[in-house]
Amino acid sequence: MSPRFLISLIIAGAVASALLAQEKSQTTADELVAKNIEAKGGATALQNLQTLRVTGKMLVQEGQIELAYLKIKKRPDQVRTEASLQGMTQVEAYDDKEGWKVSPFFGRKDPERMSADDVKALIEDSEIDGPLVDWKTKGSTIEYLGTEDVDGTLAHKLKVVRKNGDVSFVYLDPDHFLEIRVLTQRMRHGAHEEVETDLGDYEKAGGVFVPTSIEEGPKGAPDKQRIIIDKVEANVPVDDAIFHFPASK
Repeated sequence: MSPRFLISLIIAGAVASALLAQEKSQTTADELVAKNIEAKGGATALQNLQTLRVTGKMLVQEGQIELAYLKIKKRPDQVRTEASLQGMTQVEAYDDKEGWKVSPFFGRKDPERMSADDVKALIEDSEIDGPLVDWKTKGSTIEYLGTEDVDGTLAHKLKVVRKNGDVSFVYLDPDHFLEIRVLTQRMRHGAHEEVETDLGDYEKAGGVFVPTSIEEGPKGAPDKQRIIIDKVEANVPVDDAIFHFPASK
């Protein structure tokens, strides 16, 4: 057997092994996505969920400050979040084209358009289904990375690379296949940013399970904001105007 032929066989074997490993990994990822969809209520229930309105409270500064909290989502890819305290309301909204905000707690009471970097998180938040559902349609790629400990739970870990290059690591509970943590990595204003979101206390609305306990903040931060949802409403009428940048008076 010639050395050249032997090298060709080795290369062919290596390529075949790599393709097989890739196929196996992708199949596992597909299976986990399917289980996640089923756990949330099934594809039909998710498709039928056109609007989602949640109300509750937001706790910041180690729970010392409590704000009234409201979030409204509407397909396709629209979201508005409000946090209110002492007559002032902070607003962040995205209408599938642009994002804007009102920041009265920082002395800015007029609406301001958000930069492309700042609106990234809102775009992700506008997804009613989360990052896993319809990932191919969204232009994402998914890779299964095995299991990893999440506060004592050996969770399934999926790596989602979005079309814009941002990366989310999605951790699924091994028993119920619902998200218990999402770690997102992105570039923001030239700096690397990692945001960790823990999810729990799922409740059903409109046939779909929705988290009602959310803790979010920079990875490793000792004090993250905590959101406790008291009421979840599915498919309530929502005027598109609330998502658009306010017209000048």
